[in-house]
Amino acid sequence: MRLLVFLSGVLLAGGAAAQTVKIGELNSYKVFPAFLEPYRKGMQLALEEINAAGGVAGRKLELVVRDDGGTPGDAVRVAEELLAREKVNLLMGTFASNVGLAVANLANQRKVLFLASEPLTDKLVWEDGNRYTFRLRPSTYMQTAMLIGQAAKLGRKRWAIVYPSYEYGQSATASFKKLLAKAQPGVQFVAEQAAPLGKIDAGAVVQALAQAKPDAIFSSLFAADLQKFVREGNTRGLFRNLAVFNLLGGEPEYLDPLQDETPEGWWVTGYPWSAIDTPEHRRFRDAYQKRWQDYPRQGSVVGYTAVHAAANAITKAKSADSEKLVEALKGLQMQSPFGPITWRPIDHQSTMGAYVGQLAKKGGKGVMVNWYYADGAKYQPPDQEARALRKAP
Repeated sequence: MRLLVFLSGVLLAGGAAAQTVKIGELNSYKVFPAFLEPYRKGMQLALEEINAAGGVAGRKLELVVRDDGGTPGDAVRVAEELLAREKVNLLMGTFASNVGLAVANLANQRKVLFLASEPLTDKLVWEDGNRYTFRLRPSTYMQTAMLIGQAAKLGRKRWAIVYPSYEYGQSATASFKKLLAKAQPGVQFVAEQAAPLGKIDAGAVVQALAQAKPDAIFSSLFAADLQKFVREGNTRGLFRNLAVFNLLGGEPEYLDPLQDETPEGWWVTGYPWSAIDTPEHRRFRDAYQKRWQDYPRQGSVVGYTAVHAAANAITKAKSADSEKLVEALKGLQMQSPFGPITWRPIDHQSTMGAYVGQLAKKGGKGVMVNWYYADGAKYQPPDQEARALRKAP
């Protein structure tokens, strides 16, 4: 919380509102600190880079940061305050999918740009998509599709599924079942466990999955729920001879705490930060480590890229007007630490990808091995399907 106050207060002191472009950033900093502390540092690094280079459209860029409480109701209230009191030019952020959907609905009502940095539900750009909402990270459909090829290769017939029982987990599960059934006809889903977010009864979940005798498991658990699931699964021998696939399981935020409990061989999406040696990633990683004396996490990349996306849109539009920003973001091409990305005009989804690999242990810590970058542009549905899914223009 101390950094939040510093970030907002120092930036506000940089000049009058008329001389700045304001981004109203709201996120669940208290609820999901493992991801959002690095995210905040990534935002600050991007902000410093942009303003040092002259700002946007001849004005300094300013972040007004607020905690959204982690609930849809609180988030909408905070977003309203950012618009009414702080007079922000656009909204950015949110973490949980249900919170992101609520803010997207408000943005549509208020006709203000909302750059959703993290929420992964497919509904954000498809069924509940709207003119004013754009999403940065690869969606549940995209990240699930990145794992399907490896899952289908194994030919395992009996699958069990475990997921957090809110919009993200439900969306990931629906995408996995749909895509795997298409890639591997005849597959069976023999068990499904929905765990309350942050309150998983890991022993009961592991026991229920074991009783179903699956050949493989698909999980979208993360954070403390994933740690508890791994610990109980290791203790009870659930993972022996099973193939396990876990969305987000290779992200340092969730992998690092597992340490020597890291289950080896799992296929995951994640971020092998120390091993990526592309020029754009080296530049980001070196700048981040110099600024913070710490290594980047997935959240660092997301926060950094989100601010640069907003700056790119403002520069292209030569304005902070919402309607002009919307048009500027459609088809916008930009660089990110993961390489070039494009914001698809058809559904407002960026083509940012994710790294896919397997978990292993080295020196008592979890790492990703056998990894490769999955370009998000290759894991989105065809335009015709996206049009059918998306109701809004």
